[in-house]
Amino acid sequence: MSLLVTQPAPDFTATAVMPDNSFKEDFRLADFRGKYVLLFFYPLDFTFVCPSEILAFNRAVPEFNENNCQLIGVSIDSAFSHLAWKRTKINDGGIGDIEYPLVADLDKSISKSYEVLLSAGIALRGLFLIDREGIVRHQVVNDLPLGRSVDEALRVLHALQFTEKYGDVCPANWKKGDDAIKPTAEGVAAYLSAHADK
Repeated sequence: MSLLVTQPAPDFTATAVMPDNSFKEDFRLADFRGKYVLLFFYPLDFTFVCPSEILAFNRAVPEFNENNCQLIGVSIDSAFSHLAWKRTKINDGGIGDIEYPLVADLDKSISKSYEVLLSAGIALRGLFLIDREGIVRHQVVNDLPLGRSVDEALRVLHALQFTEKYGDVCPANWKKGDDAIKPTAEGVAAYLSAHADK
């Protein structure tokens, strides 16, 4: 697996199930240029960890929207499988009417281009934060049994937006509203001195 951070996000055109449950056959990543994109891969519809992640991301849609960030989920399932899963009640193992697109990667080309495809033919839990220019700025890949943190995805989005706006850099465990570091030797010394006991 190669590192995609700092590289252009591999573009794709595929069929997606949209929030209104319609099929969009020419869904293109490039159409979101000018917005941040959180693109995440999950192994399969109708499984176990996957719905917990999809629903957790769905609960955070308003905050992603407030931060000009489009959520997009991808798996190797067909658009018909995505739609059936959305139409299945949560209590019956479904995900209901989630508010972001689910992309069908039936030929596995998207998973391959992001280098998250396992030899078994399903994708690892890859997550990619793409900036407004289409550049990958953050990636994390989890093994199949390990669910991701929506809070961490939002934290990194906030950090990216902060550093783009102010030029300061974000230290370990930085959260929105925390002090950042001026990217100079003096700035680092001042930050470390002020936070030595934390």
